[in-house]
This record gives sequence, C-alpha cells and structure tokens, in this order.
Amino acid sequence: MNFLTLVALLGLCIGASAADAVADAAAKFLAGLPVRGTAAEPLTRSAEWAQHATELDRAWAKVEELQLGKIRNWAPAYLGASSTSHAAMFYMFSGPDFLYANAFYPSANTYLLCGIEPVGAIPQLDNLPPAALASSLATLRKSLESSLNWSFFITKNMKVDLTATQLSGTLPVLYVFLARAGCTIDSVELVALNRDGAFVPPGKGAAAGVKIVFFGTSGRQQTLYYFSSDLSDSGLRANPGFLKLCERQAPGLTLLKAASFLMHEEGFSKVRSFLLAHSSVILQDDSGIPYRFLADPAQWKVRFCGRYVGPIDLFKQHAQPDLARLFQSGIPVPLGFGFGYQWQPRSASLMIAVPKVSSP
Repeated sequence: MNFLTLVALLGLCIGASAADAVADAAAKFLAGLPVRGTAAEPLTRSAEWAQHATELDRAWAKVEELQLGKIRNWAPAYLGASSTSHAAMFYMFSGPDFLYANAFYPSANTYLLCGIEPVGAIPQLDNLPPAALASSLATLRKSLESSLNWSFFITKNMKVDLTATQLSGTLPVLYVFLARAGCTIDSVELVALNRDGAFVPPGKGAAAGVKIVFFGTSGRQQTLYYFSSDLSDSGLRANPGFLKLCERQAPGLTLLKAASFLMHEEGFSKVRSFLLAHSSVILQDDSGIPYRFLADPAQWKVRFCGRYVGPIDLFKQHAQPDLARLFQSGIPVPLGFGFGYQWQPRSASLMIAVPKVSSP
C-alpha cells in the first residue's frame, strides 16, 4: 500500500479529504514537525529527516526570538486595526514569503503574493526516492536560509535552489512557512489567471499560481494565493490578470520588503500606481514605493520607525535624500528587529503610510 492510499484511508477516518490529509502531512514533514498518526510518520524515522528537523528547530527558535515574536508585539501598537483586519493583503515582489506576511497581518482573509519564482508541482512525498531525500531536504533548507537569517530571499539564489531537486518551485517553501506558523492546510489547488483576472484551468492562463486554503491559529479559514507573474509595465501590458484579481479584493493591506527598488524605476509605474490607489495601509522599507509619492500631507499620513541609513551598496543609486532629512529632523521610534535588506535592527527602517482620501 503506497503513501497516497494510506493517507486517503486516514482522511476518510477523520472526515477530511485524502488530498487535504496529504497536503497537511507533507507540509509538516517538510517543516520538520511531528506527523504522528499519519501515513507520513514512517518517513520521519530516517537520520536525514531527524537532521532536517533539528536544524529547522534551531533556525526557527532564532528567527522567533529575533524577528517574529518582536513583530507580533510591534504590529498592534503601530499598525493599529490593520494588524487584526480581515481585509485582503497585497505583497508584491514577495516570492514565497508567507512568513512575514502572516507575522504583520495574521488575520487577513486572503493573502495575495506574487513573484517571478515558479510555483512548481504540489509536493508528493511518495514520489520522492529515498536516495534523494537527504539532498532534497538539504536544498530546501538552503532555499530558506537567507529568509531566516536576513529576512529576505535572494532572487538569483532562488532560481537555482527552487529547481535543484524534486521539491521544486515555491510550494515546498510555502508549505514550510504555513506549518511553522501553526497553520493547518485544508486544500491545495494549482490555478491560473487569464488577462481579465478570471480563474482558468492550469496551463490555460498567462499567470500560473496556487491556491491554498488553510486554518490559521485563530481557527478561521483563510486563503493564500501565490502567482508567478511579471509585474513590470511591459509584463502587465501582456498579462494584467494578477492586478485584476487584486483589484476585486481592494482596498488591501500592503507589505513591501526587499523589493529590489523596482518601483523606483519608471518601468514599474503601473504596479506602483495600483498600490497607491488601492491600499488602505502601506507598510514598507525604503526599497518599496519612493517616499516622494507619499510626501503630500493632504494625501497621506506617514509614520517612520527605525533609522534610515540609505540603501545597501547594491542599490546605492536609489538613495532618498528627502527621506534622510525626515529621519534626521525627527525622532523616529526605534525598531527592535531587522527588516528587508537592513537585517540589523540598528540600521533598519519602516514607513507606515495611510491614505487620507478614500481609495477607489
């Protein structure tokens, strides 16, 4: 009897579908968490999985202490009602970073994440040869490394890491983050969008994605979408489907972190304009929307936290003198955690922008 058959029988016993049980067991397995009482339990008896679980436990204890726990304490005080809002959450240029989306906005009904990284196939543990287990789990840990150590993914590394083994694409990373965030996966479905933002069968649309329905720590049902889509102006002219989907969910809670300063360029004006017009709050570092678009006090109320030290050397051409003057002239609230490219707390900064006029 193979893995899928065993899990199907288990699902019938507990009142869940076979696919639900498979997905949740796979997520916990990949996250290095116990899967007792499931058909995946025998797979955890290998030395390779034990090492995987130990290393992820250690990494999560560190990120929880230095980052996530502090963010969960910070968010209600500085984001106010947004931190518990059930509105949709927009996270452009996110890659598979559900971890920080959930830390800042844990109550969002719908998470809409987008990046250029491929979705990949739904992980199937029974298709993973025992001989490939160690290397697949090690590569998965490697793909998580920069996010856990520095709070952001390195795009060029992700292109390699997410195609290196049979655990390919963003889905294994999303599984790990969901499981480690204490969520229970209810269903997983590969989806696609056409130009109008309508759902079409996978392979039929220009924007490939995944829909994951899960139960969060509050017990409420929530939905996570991740789409692989080009958000440049030329990419959106060819396929505006993802923004069309977001528009139907607007206004949304926006997070921008380690966004490669793309919206500082005119080639990304469409996504920048969309977020300015359709966000109820924008939480970002300096790599998101340039401050000059938020500077009109009649349009935006902006709060500053942390210390602005300018971009890292890779993006030094995107320094913002107007932002530097604001930080120097005021007394921004210190941040107790790193954020984005400035992963050291003493050099990290955040902007919280709330529109003063109603969004369309």
